[in-house]
Amino acid sequence: MSKTIFISGASRGFGKIWAEAFLKRGDQVIATARNTETLNDLVEKYGNNVLPIQLDVNDRAADFAAVKKAKDHFGKIDVLINNAGYGLFGAIEETSEQEARNQIETNVFGLLWLTQAVLPVMRAQGHGHIIQVSSVLGVVTLPVLGIYNATKFAVEGLSETLASEVKDFGINVTLVEPNGFSTDWAGASSAQVQNPLPAYDGVKAAFQAGLTDDSFGKPEATTAAIIKLVDSENPPLRLPLGKVALPFIKQVYAQRMKEWDEWNEVSTAAHGF
Repeated sequence: MSKTIFISGASRGFGKIWAEAFLKRGDQVIATARNTETLNDLVEKYGNNVLPIQLDVNDRAADFAAVKKAKDHFGKIDVLINNAGYGLFGAIEETSEQEARNQIETNVFGLLWLTQAVLPVMRAQGHGHIIQVSSVLGVVTLPVLGIYNATKFAVEGLSETLASEVKDFGINVTLVEPNGFSTDWAGASSAQVQNPLPAYDGVKAAFQAGLTDDSFGKPEATTAAIIKLVDSENPPLRLPLGKVALPFIKQVYAQRMKEWDEWNEVSTAAHGF
């Protein structure tokens, strides 16, 4: 049976690629973007199976209105893919208050508002699947992306909690955790801090030197994984994407476990008895 899938940030990158993959196989897609002209090609090709909606996810009222419009139009929403977001490049000390607030507003609150908006629909249906596009940087970190890391760590904690709250309603939650991919995420879909400090030039140079050609996956190759995820009757809470993600996570967690074990005597003594 075809599914009705709501995708935020569908103008480019993963959102656009996944939207077309679902439409190709006959699903109905609600595709949101700040500029719906970027969705004209999908409308021309797939007609009534795609519903474009102009949306700034930072606007909570607009998020609820978009979900209502989607539900009224198609009668259901089987899957929400919270894909809208961007990367902010810069050291933490360099980041202005407004730059930090803008990043958190979109990557955390925008995702939260759409999640809250769709939950009553899915509860009434008795089923649904919320897919949060997190990042491997929601589990481990890299320098020069501190605020972005923080937003994705927030998404991880929010979504793991959500999964435990909505399971009995028949609603599944999955965190998709891509490593780097050759999308616009580091280009047109990113921002740079406006007041860089020379003190961090060395950190930035080391970060750039660590990026190799094979660090970045091909975004089109993710479609099979996302389709399998959407079709799964028992989807995982977490799904890393790309060959770099899981080895990176395992390496960092091995270091964490080692350090926790080394300090365990101090930790347990702090219990008091």
